[in-house]
Parts: sequence; C-alpha cells; structure tokens
Amino acid sequence: MTKCTYCKEDYENPRGLTLVMKDGTINHLCSSKCRKNMLMKRRKVKWILKDKKEKVEKVEEEIRAEEKVEKVEKKKSEEVVQVKEEPKKEKKK
Repeated sequence: MTKCTYCKEDYENPRGLTLVMKDGTINHLCSSKCRKNMLMKRRKVKWILKDKKEKVEKVEEEIRAEEKVEKVEKKKSEEVVQVKEEPKKEKKK
C-alpha cells in the first residue's frame, strides 16, 4: 500500500496518481483533491489539520494508557520485592 504525500492516508495502488518531480522526488497522491491542493501549495487546509489533530489525540491517549499500565506493573513489582525482603523467623527449640 502506498501513502499519500499530501494527506498521509494509505490507499490501494490502482487508485491515485504518482507524480515524479523535476528534482526526482516521487509524490503519491490519493485523489484529485490532494493533487490540486498540493499543486496550489496549500498546507493549512482544515480537513488535513483535523485529521492530524485526531491522530495526535489518539496517540496521546495510547501513551497515557501505556504509562498507567507501567505504573501498575511497577507497583506490583515493588510489592513483590517487599514481600521477598521480609526476614524469615526461625523457630527456637
């Protein structure tokens, strides 16, 4: 699967357009909407910024969830270490 150079969306090969620029860079574009906006040199288009913001929020949520899991695992491992460190009482005869 190729990735659109403009909106960073994955798409199937038969769809879209591949542009080879004069400097040799290859641009894969998924739709005419992306092609036209790229040729007009637009970068701050609402639909792209919205998608990027949603992706960033999802990644941040995943990171927070991973941090919570790590904290819980760390607490469990500390409890296990504390239990192991308790001295054993010997029986006196």
